Amino acid sequence: MKIKTGDNVIVLIGKDKNRQGQVLKVLTQKKKAIVKGVNISKKHVKSTQNKPGGIIDREMPIFLSKLALVCPLCKKPTRVGYTIDSTGKKDRICRKCLGLIDTKKIVKKTAPSKAKPKK
Repeated sequence: MKIKTGDNVIVLIGKDKNRQGQVLKVLTQKKKAIVKGVNISKKHVKSTQNKPGGIIDREMPIFLSKLALVCPLCKKPTRVGYTIDSTGKKDRICRKCLGLIDTKKIVKKTAPSKAKPKK
């Protein structure tokens, strides 16, 4: 997938055209993504003991073909390309400015904690 969770995207087609948002979740089997603030629909919810009823707004999935990635460097919608560095790692690049697109944050792995096993 060329679009990943956490990417900033713009909608190309439909009622939310030219709206930007952050990808909350990618549904790879359906080739759709849920984008924050885009493709909102109303849902009628019945009240329960814990939650009040009413009409709520929900973000619905949108096809990946209707989305374009916004490059963090040039701030323009772009296609995604790939490059392989000397270590063999595959990186995403912007096709317009040839800049690296990196949304992952490096997290250092820590040693597992010595917790007592459950009985």
